[in-house]
Formats: sequence, structure tokens, C-alpha cells
Amino acid sequence: MGRMRRREFIGRTVAVGVGVMALGRTPLLGEEAKGKAIVVKAVRDNATADKKIDAAVVKEMVNAVVCKLSGKAKPEDAWRVYVKPDDVVAVKINCLFGIGAATHPEVTAAVVEGVRMAGVPADKIIVWDKSDGDLKKSGYTINKDAGVRCIGVNGAWEEEPTDIHTCKGRLAKILTRECTALINVPILKTHVISGITCAMKNHYGSFHNPGEAHANKCDPFIAHLNNLKVIREKTRLIVCDALLPVADGGPQAAPQWTWEYKAILAATDPLALDVVGLKILQEQRAKLGKKPVAAPCIASAAKLGVGVGDLSQIDVVTA
Repeated sequence: MGRMRRREFIGRTVAVGVGVMALGRTPLLGEEAKGKAIVVKAVRDNATADKKIDAAVVKEMVNAVVCKLSGKAKPEDAWRVYVKPDDVVAVKINCLFGIGAATHPEVTAAVVEGVRMAGVPADKIIVWDKSDGDLKKSGYTINKDAGVRCIGVNGAWEEEPTDIHTCKGRLAKILTRECTALINVPILKTHVISGITCAMKNHYGSFHNPGEAHANKCDPFIAHLNNLKVIREKTRLIVCDALLPVADGGPQAAPQWTWEYKAILAATDPLALDVVGLKILQEQRAKLGKKPVAAPCIASAAKLGVGVGDLSQIDVVTA
């Protein structure tokens, strides 16, 4: 009986370890026992001032959340948990509505530098969104030549559509054919239709006809999109820009509802990150005297098994 209990214990321990490593990272202290999703948050008072971003502080914050999430002390070791030198890394940002509503270039630059620290050559890194025009109006410089590419999909969609619930979307070839690893770098905002746009809805830029997936508050389209095998298997990390979230009126820029939260979030579970992001937005809305937003995509994604949708099963760890 003693030997049997010991074997059972070892088997369960190994199973948990394998499950965590399948997410592409090492477990945080105590995570094996608790079995909770982890979202890491770094807040720095000097990250922004008068809604201007300090790039050096943001770089430190991005490395801090990745170190904490990976359990590694050094940034170069932390980034290697998620990407390898032979990967082609696609960094998906959100640029549809331009400056004030887009992933800040300072955050993207810090992520790219982290990927480089892991040994990934510059010419194997692609910063991307739906079009060159969206990137340009959000403060990015298009580069289609040597070094880190910064490009829009610009019509380079798969010829055959993929079922996204009842929507048939043609996925970006950057996602399906070019990259081996995906880092999702959304910005935290409210959305007048879906309630929240963050990690999961950022992939509305990953297929050609997102307008057809906005019915019923984008539900359950967001959930089914993020349940696609190509997105689930290639996503290694999510680094969320929560420096200047939009508490109302999003996804467009809304300066009157944009506040200095001064945070960077990181996770490997897009649903868990969105649950934490939604809580941040709801708390700010309460301070403004506004009603909570409805985000049915959270429950639908949890039902599909996209990730952890119960806040009580998510540990928010500071870095």
C-alpha cells in the first residue's frame, strides 16, 4: 500500500507538471498545489506622466512580468521559456483605431527586445495587425525588409475559410503559415458591442471579415475564434498593455475616459487575463458612476474550455 500511494503521488505530480509545461512555462511557487491560473501584474507610478509613456520604465515592467510568470530571475532566461531561437515569432498587436486606442509602441518594442534576448534573430520576428494603414496611424513604422518586420496582413488571407461559429473567416497567413510562435500584445479597453476588448478579441484582426462576427455582442464568436487549434497551439504568451486603458466608449480612443492605470499584465491563459482585465475596467467604471459592462464572451469561452473564467480560480501576482 505504501508503494502504491507513492506511485500514485508521483504520477499525479508529474501529470500536473506536464500540464503546466504544456502551456510553455515553468510553474510559479505553489501553483501545482492550487491548480489556479496565473495573471501577473506590474504597476509602476513612473510608467506614465500626463498620459505620456516612459519607455525605459515600460521595458523594465515587461521583463518583470515575464520573469515572474516564468519563475526565472533573469529576463533572458524568462523569455526562453516561451520562445526559442529557431522560432518564427509573430507579435500580434491592436491598431485598428489608432493612437489612444492602440497597443503602445513602447510596449511592443519591449516585447520584441525580450524575444531577441531569447536568441530569436531579428528577421524571424513579425510585428503585425490587419493593415499597414492601421499600423501607421498607431505610431508604427512599416518595415518589409531586413530586421524585425512590421507589416499588415494586407489581404494575405488563407484562400479557404475557417468556421468561427457561424462566421466563415479566412485566417491571416502570418498566423497559419509563417509563425511558429505567437505573442499576443493587446491593449485593455471597453468595447461598445462585446463589453471588453483585450486578449481574446485582439484576434478579430486575425481573420478577414470580423464585421460578420459582431452579432449578439460578438458572442459566441470570440470564444470559438480563440478555441481554434492554430491560435491555441501557437500562443506562447500574452503581454497586455494596461498603461492607459479606456473605461468607456471603446474601442475607439476616448481621452475623457482614458485613465493612467500604469500597468502591464502577463499570462499564458487569454481568458484568465481578460477576466482580470474586465475586473479592472468594472472597478474604474464604478468610480465614474457608470454601470458594469456586459461581456458574455467570458462565459462562452469558459464553457468551451478556452481557459479559466472564474475569478476565484485566478491568482493575480504582482511583479
